[in-house]
Amino acid sequence: MDSVYIETSIVSHASAWPNSDPAVAVLQHQAKRWLAAEAPNYKLVTSQFVIDEATRGDPDAVARRLALLADIPVLLPDARVEQIAEEIISRSLMPATARLDALHVASAAVGGVEYMLTQNFRHIANAHILPRVYDLLEELGLPRLLICTPAEFLGDPSDGS
Repeated sequence: MDSVYIETSIVSHASAWPNSDPAVAVLQHQAKRWLAAEAPNYKLVTSQFVIDEATRGDPDAVARRLALLADIPVLLPDARVEQIAEEIISRSLMPATARLDALHVASAAVGGVEYMLTQNFRHIANAHILPRVYDLLEELGLPRLLICTPAEFLGDPSDGS
């Protein structure tokens, strides 16, 4: 069974109250729909970085995010994660201010998962960044990782229905 790294944006969108911004509402719907329809077909994993991010903010929102993460195994810490994240930043694939995003990519890559599920379009699921990230991971001899969004799994990028 293929494995999927669940990044923070997925649990944040899936657990948030409905947003009045139509673009955000679509992301929320897609995250919820992916977790309901697709998640059972995969071995889900996450990282301590996701858990740490999920514990920030409004206590009710924290409780909802942690409930979604409760049964998802956490990848074991690995010293290579920090090294790879630093390499991503030092090669200007992501800015230093996006170090946490680089740590997510590094965690998924070192964890050997097949997919990293995200709705972070600024620094992760970004067509300007992904080819260079994939090249770096290949150069470092890491297993193939596909970074994707729920819409790509669901096959309906417009409204997720």
